[in-house]
Amino acid sequence: GGMAGGAARLLLAALLGALPAAAERELRFRPPAEAPVRLFTEPELARYDGQQEGQPIYLAVKGVVFDVTSGKEFYGKGAPYNALVGKDSTRGVAKMSLDPADLTHDITGLTEEELKSLDDIFNNVYKAKYPIVGYTSRRILNEDGSPNLDFKPEDQPHFNIKDEF
Repeated sequence: GGMAGGAARLLLAALLGALPAAAERELRFRPPAEAPVRLFTEPELARYDGQQEGQPIYLAVKGVVFDVTSGKEFYGKGAPYNALVGKDSTRGVAKMSLDPADLTHDITGLTEEELKSLDDIFNNVYKAKYPIVGYTSRRILNEDGSPNLDFKPEDQPHFNIKDEF
């Protein structure tokens, strides 16, 4: 009968309708650890130094690579903070320094104050304004090149695309 056919069709429609929502739900609630993590070596990161028009501009702080392209007027070619990009500039960010000697991941010998300033800027500027695109190999790998099992991706609870000003 027509009855069973109608029921089957309804069921099928319900299933098809449910699929996208379920798939979307699964995507939304998947733990961030499973998101693919892009690893940047120093030479790779160096390619995103703001010198090429139309190329993204990346800056790493604490081993986290941020896409700062939306802040071109700060980080692009000839802009005031261009020295920071294309590398991990953790020390420079902590010391608010553009001295080439400070444009490194190395935080040895920083004061408590500088370390606190680093965390504030990391959380309230970079994580709040710019999307994370990956991590430096130093952050993801151990010295011997094996995966660092303690690696945890950063969450970006406050991230939203907002204007620079």
